[in-house]
Amino acid sequence: MLKVVDIESIRHLYFRKGWSIRKIASELHHSRKTVRKALQNSGPWEYQLSRPRPAPKVGPYRDMIRQWLIEDQTAPRKQRHTARRIYQRLREEHGYEGTESTIRRVVAQLRRELEMDVLEPFFVLSSDPGEMAQVDWGQAKVMLAGVPTVVHLFCLRLHYSGVAFVWASLHEKLEAFLEGHVQAFAWLGGVVDKVVYDNLTPVVRKVLQGHESRELSERFVALRSHYVFDSVFANPGAAHEKGSVENLVGYVRRNALTPVPEVESMDELNERLLAWCEQERERRRERWEEEQQRLRTVPAGMFKPCVVRYLQANKLSLVTYERNRYSVPTRLVGQMVRAEVYADRLELYWRDKQVAVHPRAAGRGQTMLRLEHYLGALARKPYAVTHAAVVRQLPEPYQTLRLRLMEQDPSGYREMVQVLLLHREFDPDLVQEAIQEALAAGTCHAEGIRQLLLNRLDGRREASVLEPRGPAVPVGDPRRYDALLGVGA
Repeated sequence: MLKVVDIESIRHLYFRKGWSIRKIASELHHSRKTVRKALQNSGPWEYQLSRPRPAPKVGPYRDMIRQWLIEDQTAPRKQRHTARRIYQRLREEHGYEGTESTIRRVVAQLRRELEMDVLEPFFVLSSDPGEMAQVDWGQAKVMLAGVPTVVHLFCLRLHYSGVAFVWASLHEKLEAFLEGHVQAFAWLGGVVDKVVYDNLTPVVRKVLQGHESRELSERFVALRSHYVFDSVFANPGAAHEKGSVENLVGYVRRNALTPVPEVESMDELNERLLAWCEQERERRRERWEEEQQRLRTVPAGMFKPCVVRYLQANKLSLVTYERNRYSVPTRLVGQMVRAEVYADRLELYWRDKQVAVHPRAAGRGQTMLRLEHYLGALARKPYAVTHAAVVRQLPEPYQTLRLRLMEQDPSGYREMVQVLLLHREFDPDLVQEAIQEALAAGTCHAEGIRQLLLNRLDGRREASVLEPRGPAVPVGDPRRYDALLGVGA
């Protein structure tokens, strides 16, 4: 086969020097046929077989090898034939006498043919303004209150304009998925016609026969019904069907979360992400303004992005959810409580009245207690204040006060309960400040702390003349008494 430089030499001699084909063939030691081919085609040349090379030893086994490779497509990935294993089976089971290298070459060729048979084409997707959005979850690492934490990113991207919304959660449970939609539609100020998803486990309970057949979570159906949009689910293992949002996950990590952000709370992290989303939307202003016109108005009313569970309060005034315990008022011992579970909190209700709100515990085995739930029980059983967990978890001023009261008087626990009952009258932050002031002044009694609280409240009132609240009473003239006594003027 001629090299490129040889072809160039032949063409140069013929077209520039005017040499004949005979002379070029003689001087360069090529056949005249090769010279003519170089003049007709400047290359590159590729050698092509006019017919396949004969393989008499492997030929009778070719169809068998192909069948084994087809069966491998449904076998476990780690238990499929290698070329070496095929060679061993042919020798041991069928008396093959050829070389292993020949089998390797045939296996590679057959695998290429099978891949071409099943290869599916991809398509460039297009949509109208306001027609489609794509949703997916991603993960990233942040420093949350000084602790390395993996956060989960709810990512929604409008397909036409490319405008993206990103919101971070500590998990990917159904309530976080619902919360992400509520936040996204509120930020966008409208709703698209349809949203494309993966087959997310919290949403898709079962994949049925057919592209659109899914058994869905009732809460997701309620979300879809409230915002009146259609849902489309990609085929299992076909992430390319929503490639726009798949690319968004990596884009967010590289541009919004690099370097690794250090934040004190999830609220701070989400404020940063929202500011980044605003910048990205500004970059796409022209197409965004076009798409914004076509978004449907967010429906009136509020959709609660939560799941509902019914929990029974035990004798410790605790309900258990996901192996974490949350306090309720002691009067609800033995009662069923309705829990509305959100991504970041639990709201607890009894007979349609909210009785408690707790931040959602991360991990397992945690107990979330609220002092106000136990004040009535402490008033009836004051000695419990000495070891009650709800008291022991209070901040430092309370612990110092408790110890001092117990040192001064064995029955000091009663005084401690009276201090805690001040939470019924005053703001907890004010009570804590008053305790700190009382300890600094050497006062530990409840009445003294209560007086400090009253003084604080009086000091915060505006210094103005108070209007009389009752009817005005005229003041009598004292000279009238002189007339009654007969005293002359």
